[in-house]
Amino acid sequence: MMASDLQMNSEQLRSKPPARCRSPFNSIKFFVLCHGMLQLAQLLVSGYLKSSISTIERRYGFSSQKSGILASFNEVGNTVLIVFVSFFGSRVHRPRFIGGGALVASLAALMMALPHFISGPYEYTVHISQSKDDNSGLCQLESSFQTPLSNHSCTQQESHAQQGVFPLLLLGQLLLGIGGVPIQPFGISYIDDYASKRNSPFYLGILLAVTSIGPAFGFMMGSFMLSFYVDIDKMSKDEIGLERGDPRWVGAWWLGFVVAASFLFLTSLPYLFFPQQMPKEEAAGDAKEPRDEEEKKPLPDPIQELTLTQFLKSFPRIALRTLQNPIYLLVVLAQVHLAAMIAGLATFMAKFIERQFTQTASFSNMMIGGVNIPLAVLGIVLGGALMRRLSISTRGSALMCTSAILMCILTALPLLLLGCSTQRVTGVYPTKQNRSLECSSRCSCPTEAFNPVCGSDGVEFRSPCHAGCLTKVLDDNTSKILKYTDCGCIGVSGSYGYALPGTCGSDCKHLLLPFMVLSALTCFIASFSQTPSYMMILRTVRPEDKSFAVGVQYMLFRVLAFLPAPVLYGTAIDTTCIIWGKKCGRNTSCHYYNMDLFRQRFLGLQAFFVTGAFVCFLLSLLVLRHRAGKQGQQAGQGYTMIDREQSPDKNTASKELQSMAA
Repeated sequence: MMASDLQMNSEQLRSKPPARCRSPFNSIKFFVLCHGMLQLAQLLVSGYLKSSISTIERRYGFSSQKSGILASFNEVGNTVLIVFVSFFGSRVHRPRFIGGGALVASLAALMMALPHFISGPYEYTVHISQSKDDNSGLCQLESSFQTPLSNHSCTQQESHAQQGVFPLLLLGQLLLGIGGVPIQPFGISYIDDYASKRNSPFYLGILLAVTSIGPAFGFMMGSFMLSFYVDIDKMSKDEIGLERGDPRWVGAWWLGFVVAASFLFLTSLPYLFFPQQMPKEEAAGDAKEPRDEEEKKPLPDPIQELTLTQFLKSFPRIALRTLQNPIYLLVVLAQVHLAAMIAGLATFMAKFIERQFTQTASFSNMMIGGVNIPLAVLGIVLGGALMRRLSISTRGSALMCTSAILMCILTALPLLLLGCSTQRVTGVYPTKQNRSLECSSRCSCPTEAFNPVCGSDGVEFRSPCHAGCLTKVLDDNTSKILKYTDCGCIGVSGSYGYALPGTCGSDCKHLLLPFMVLSALTCFIASFSQTPSYMMILRTVRPEDKSFAVGVQYMLFRVLAFLPAPVLYGTAIDTTCIIWGKKCGRNTSCHYYNMDLFRQRFLGLQAFFVTGAFVCFLLSLLVLRHRAGKQGQQAGQGYTMIDREQSPDKNTASKELQSMAA
């Protein structure tokens, strides 16, 4: 009995995994959970920045071009370092590199919020006070309060609110890009190495879904945070003299970065405890098949057999060889066009909705994060499901992409017609000939004043002073301004009129619904091309060059799309500005745009990039048909040129890489 009991105990001990293996940090499922949360936190930061970019622009007086540079600057550090990720691969402790990158990204997000804490309170106007006994900002026929600010006050103001803010934000974006370098590549390769063959596609699909919905969470968080006033931590609610619909309103843009930084920090901690190598996952279906130890180990990558010098020498040659493939080149160029369009629209679409349809930043971000992005994700999923269901070939993928982008053009072009001109603003639009109006010339209105009011005759003025208003009516309970009266520049039936605080707004609010429907439909249709275009790339390059091809693809995305597109869109928007804001004699953000030009140039760039993608996909379809015609002439052979390429073994690929690096 003793011998049998000892034998049973020994068998139980052998069958029971050691404590180290039972740790959650030795489970690839737990790693997938952690990595999904980390990618969500990382994309939350990038999505939130784009949602608050117009608010930051208004707060610190940036031009749209500057905003575009800021939005794209995280790609600088990412582009420079992403090449080395392919080389290091599994040579390093990937989980710790991921965790370290996440900590750097967390620090970068905090740095993005830092300008709020080192700047003074937001001064939306220097010449208007909310107190009952103060008449600043009104037309003062005999007054000296409108004299320009002294050089001392301007210098002090610049030092607190302007100097160093933009470089600090750029540094935060640079660190954010550097911190994000190892997160996705190392995470995907780690999962692919230690997940079972059956579960690996499922895990990667989860990460792809998180990657798609992450920016949506960023825009939704932006919608929530921007509904709070920027200085909510510095003043009480009763001291805030602005309403959310006021064009000078600035939301709490910094608050989202603090929340995202905390989220990033928490999600980075588990990676410090994952091992460099973990046991290969055993799926239920895989356990039935006998496998030896060699099959359980990840296959060696020929890149890992090269030295860093050999890798750097071979990379340009393999990249050039890959780019000489016409199908690959055309598909990547099509994707670059679409990526440039997405980068520009994601950065400035909220601002366009704000200005064109007189909406708040909070509402605009909610429309993008709650409508456009979810429909784009749905299009990606349905495109992949359609390919799997119909087993679409490479040529079928090209036809699917071409058809989707053609339909996208048909839905994008009508957007150019959904809008209206700038509201009538005296002295600004439609003509500037009445800039020095007699009715307000004696008021000596400050040139820097910006406190829009809407006259009772439907004409907008830059300030109550420009409208010639002499008095104001306050709410007895809240001391907020209800209206301005005795306005000499507003004539109604031969008597002085009145003006209401805030902009008159555009007459296009009724067009917001059809615009959002067409815009969301365009995103939905365009996203159908993502999965088939990606499969075209994988099927049309040499098998041993697939990892390089994907790396070159994302590098071209960054260099040709993500870096220049926001700057291009921002520059185009700046060219439509009618009157710039002034502060201490310098231009700040734009106060009024020519909305016809804004709409035509902003959405015209979208139509240009969509058309470029269509041309590239169409050319790829023609090339594939030409190849198929040639192959059809070969009796008994129904394979394409790509199908007939055989994958060389790892030794052959490694020798080829080393010979190219030699």
